[in-house]
Amino acid sequence: MTSAVKAAMERTIIFSIAAVYIVQQLTQLDLLTPLLGSLVFIAIALLQPKLKGMSLWLTISFMIVGAALLMLQKADARVWFEAAGINVTIVTLFLLAPLFGIPVRIPDYVEALKRFYETNLRSKTGLFIGTQLLTQIMGVFINVGSIPVVYQIVFVKPQPGMSGLLANALNRGFAGAIFWSPYFAAMALVTSALKLPWSSILPYLLGLAILSLFISWVVDFRELRHAKAESPQQEPAAEQGKAAFPFGLGMYLTAAIIVILVLERTVQLPMVILICMAAVLFPLIWCMAKGAMDVYRQGLKNHFTVTLPALQKEITLFLAAGFFSGSIRETGFGSAVPALLEQVPLPISFTFSVFTVVLIAGTSLIGLHPIVPVTILAGGIDPLSVQISPTYFAVLLLGCWGLSNPVSPASAVNNLLAGLFKKPVFEMTVPNYKFSGCMAIALLIYLGFNLYS
Repeated sequence: MTSAVKAAMERTIIFSIAAVYIVQQLTQLDLLTPLLGSLVFIAIALLQPKLKGMSLWLTISFMIVGAALLMLQKADARVWFEAAGINVTIVTLFLLAPLFGIPVRIPDYVEALKRFYETNLRSKTGLFIGTQLLTQIMGVFINVGSIPVVYQIVFVKPQPGMSGLLANALNRGFAGAIFWSPYFAAMALVTSALKLPWSSILPYLLGLAILSLFISWVVDFRELRHAKAESPQQEPAAEQGKAAFPFGLGMYLTAAIIVILVLERTVQLPMVILICMAAVLFPLIWCMAKGAMDVYRQGLKNHFTVTLPALQKEITLFLAAGFFSGSIRETGFGSAVPALLEQVPLPISFTFSVFTVVLIAGTSLIGLHPIVPVTILAGGIDPLSVQISPTYFAVLLLGCWGLSNPVSPASAVNNLLAGLFKKPVFEMTVPNYKFSGCMAIALLIYLGFNLYS
């Protein structure tokens, strides 16, 4: 089998999973469950040979242990297929949600953004917070692609003394996007598992994202005071005025969020389906209106020939993690955890919250992707059994996922930053330990004040 034929088969199976999932959600046909589960097993078998290192061993372990647990439980075939399909929402998002990022790369927007940066963010604190905020906003739409985009904007000129701080800002900005982006796997997984509308948890998540900006500034305040920011170069008088944030880009980013909010309120379909519909149509309409169809065609080609194949490792791991979590659920794990935590002489809601933070952050620190513990907890724990609301649980899981990302040596962001700054991955994670620790404490306090019930 030639590499071209194999690549075509891999794309076909990924498209098939997304297509069957969408049809199933629209028709509610139970007959499609075995087909969807079968496609997942085929995809894992087909893509697994491409994995290496930790991803390979985790995928194999998830499949072997998951199968063993289901056999011990004497689960019927339908349970196997349902377990295999737990994370197919993520494959569907990987396939279509990145299309939202295509208009962001329109050259006029990028150039205007560079001018805005150069003329407005001259102070050390402004540059630091501005970089983190911009990464967060861009990350919502173009995921990990926001890192090289913002990097090129920020480092268009040398930034002596600020390099490490700006690397932290890029890292933490992406973590902020994880908190609230409707287009991320994290949000799809949590909201679908807990059956919550995105709009119902958005205000709390935006508050958490803003809090992360403040904590990041506090954590690095001393370093900011001692950093040597670049002295502004003298420019011609005509160019000394401050440039406004690109109006067209601001309109697009705002409209893309409003579209999802309106669709969620008016169309009775799952969030993932609404995002897929909007991702197919909205960027296309915008690029047509802007006369930027060349950008759209190039973005489409780049996504399906470069970005999607590069995501196959994550797709395989996420599907295997979903199957494993489904098998764990069949063991009664969901009732065992509350029973165990009740032995601690503290309110079970607090004990469970601390347990969740330590589990997700601790496993991320040693290289395990947050999707594994989050999938298990979201699918296996009834929030009422630990005396918290579904909304509290959703914010807790998304908060833990976001604060874990900057310290994980396995995260795509840290590995990308390590390449951009030509440093070991470990050097990218260590400066964020204090930030993640402070965010963990802030998350528990934030939940206690805003969502305890």
